[in-house]
Amino acid sequence: MIALQTFAQVPDNARQLITATAPSWDSHRAVLRCWERSGPNAPWQPAVANNSGWPVLLGRKGMAWGRGVFTPTRPDIPWKVENDGKAPAGIFELGRIYGEQPQLPQGSAWPYLQIGRWDAWVDNPKLREYNQHVRVNPNNVPPWFESQRMRLGDSAYKWLVEIRHNSNPIAAGYGSAIFFHVRRGPDRPSSGCTTMEVGNLERMIRWLRVDKQPYYVLLPQSEYDKLRQSWRLP
Repeated sequence: MIALQTFAQVPDNARQLITATAPSWDSHRAVLRCWERSGPNAPWQPAVANNSGWPVLLGRKGMAWGRGVFTPTRPDIPWKVENDGKAPAGIFELGRIYGEQPQLPQGSAWPYLQIGRWDAWVDNPKLREYNQHVRVNPNNVPPWFESQRMRLGDSAYKWLVEIRHNSNPIAAGYGSAIFFHVRRGPDRPSSGCTTMEVGNLERMIRWLRVDKQPYYVLLPQSEYDKLRQSWRLP
């Protein structure tokens, strides 16, 4: 744990922060809150009037350490790996938002890509495109495409906000396709994503701003309490 405390912290450039805390490493439930600050040494302030938090669901088997803006050194908790049913814990940047709609909810200002028939997100570690969005040429469709294409017409995937786990650099087998997205029900955990009620997800999307460099922190409450000061968390 010394390496985690010494080298990990929310970057100075962050002016927005999303935190989610769960009762334990094995829990698939957490509470998500949004925060803002005016500068690197300013205290974090609640970004919504009622900061009691939104209920979110995690991986059906809880959490494991993920590969985010830092790399845990010999962690006591295992790494997240492909198909382990766990959400990645740590500090993460946010990537693009994907969806089928022509545009994001009114008032949003975040990079967005409307997906269609030829979009895929690759979760097969044997492919060189692993953990990446790919738009294939319909005149030259690769043999792996049908098993990797992004699902259309699924209400749970109305919005997909990329959580940049295992993306810089990508390591085969350490987990892919991690997003914020709409929950399938109040009691249905995910395979590793952070899911929530659609209204709360859209409120979060409207709040995000590129120039405020938002990050996402996911931890069990016990780890959050131990790391709060060294990671400079709210």
